[in-house]
Amino acid sequence: MAIWIKNGRVLDPATDLDEVCDIYIRGEKIKEVRRSGKELKEELKELKSGEDTEAVEAVDEEVVEIDAKGCFVMPGLIDLHTHMRDPGQTQKEDIISGSAAAVRGGFTTILAMPNTSPAADNVDVIGYVHNKAESIKNGCRILQVGAATKKQNGTELADIAEMIQAGSPAISEDGKSVMDAGLCLEAMKIAAKNGVPVLAHCEDRTLLHNGVINEGKKAKELGLPGISNLVENLIISRDIMLAKEAGAKLHICHLSTKGGLELIEKAKEEGVSITVEVCPHHFTLCDEDIPSDNANYKMNPPLRSREDREALRDGLKRGVIDCISTDHAPHTKEDKFGGFRDAPFGIVGLETAAALTYTELVETGILTPLQMAEKMSYAPAKIISSDRGTLKEGAVADIVIFDPNVSVVIDSGKFASKGRNTPFDGRKVKGQVVKTIRNGRVIYQADRG
Repeated sequence: MAIWIKNGRVLDPATDLDEVCDIYIRGEKIKEVRRSGKELKEELKELKSGEDTEAVEAVDEEVVEIDAKGCFVMPGLIDLHTHMRDPGQTQKEDIISGSAAAVRGGFTTILAMPNTSPAADNVDVIGYVHNKAESIKNGCRILQVGAATKKQNGTELADIAEMIQAGSPAISEDGKSVMDAGLCLEAMKIAAKNGVPVLAHCEDRTLLHNGVINEGKKAKELGLPGISNLVENLIISRDIMLAKEAGAKLHICHLSTKGGLELIEKAKEEGVSITVEVCPHHFTLCDEDIPSDNANYKMNPPLRSREDREALRDGLKRGVIDCISTDHAPHTKEDKFGGFRDAPFGIVGLETAAALTYTELVETGILTPLQMAEKMSYAPAKIISSDRGTLKEGAVADIVIFDPNVSVVIDSGKFASKGRNTPFDGRKVKGQVVKTIRNGRVIYQADRG
């Protein structure tokens, strides 16, 4: 079976293509990208009379036509930062439900962080996740990130090289930082030697002081202990220096502060190999938007000040921030029932990221549609040295069709994820994922009724 996507606005950052085009898919690959016009079938019939054997075969096969008029046709979205909770915390999420949430959100590849139970600190856990993900008929590609230290205890390095050989695309201690700078440096050196990035959750635990919300007026209003920007900025600064020493590729996770952005921008100017992501909740909300002691607004790093949020938007606009990730962190309803003091950090994000990005960044002129595709697909692919994230002829057909014209109300009750913990429930947004295609197969299509 072949697929013919016609009349869509094709956005391919790899080739700087932003034009109404048709895409013809055969098998798992993109066979042709052309300007919309002459009917594909008519042209193939003309070719059939010639000597082109492949054209003859194409005429004889079934071609599924998808009319994408008015829609964006982009490379499948890639999320460098998710929590699948599998193994060990499957009451919150598992590979099956997390994959379903991903494809509903337009993601064809996601990276799963290692803070599972047990931690993903060995090849057995890496293999378990990869094998389970590939067994799902209509699932996305899930790549398990390896932990930097054994059991993520920060005292002994995990077998990083072995996990990379087993298919881990990066290493991380996500959920916390490796506080031992010497150990962190050694981990970075191994990652550099093996050609993978270090995904850094930047948080100095010695400065946390049981904080649960951004340090500021809202924390005082709610009577809650705050988390200062210094907690994040200090480790960003340290990790930049360590990465420079190790010759490592450093990727800063979930940036939330203006000061952190300034440090990263300076490091880039100095030639440090560094990239950075921002999450939709951090470029959409600030601590002023927290209505009450509602744990669905509790995440780590926390929602920062309005000044920080505006700096992140500016960083996206100027291209300092490379990509958008979700930090999808599902929890049970019971987990989030308490207030900020008792509930765990984290919100879900896979099913809301595309619409929030379009609404908050494209509709407002901060990003162009092509830049949206770059931040959510092409740039993440480059960071992990993946051949995905493009619609070039010959590329694997990982594609998302996104309709920017529809208005929808986010309804967490309809999520495919087990997690319902989002501050965006009931929020009106623009845009909807219509279809998700992976390896040349439609793996998700929205109910448009």
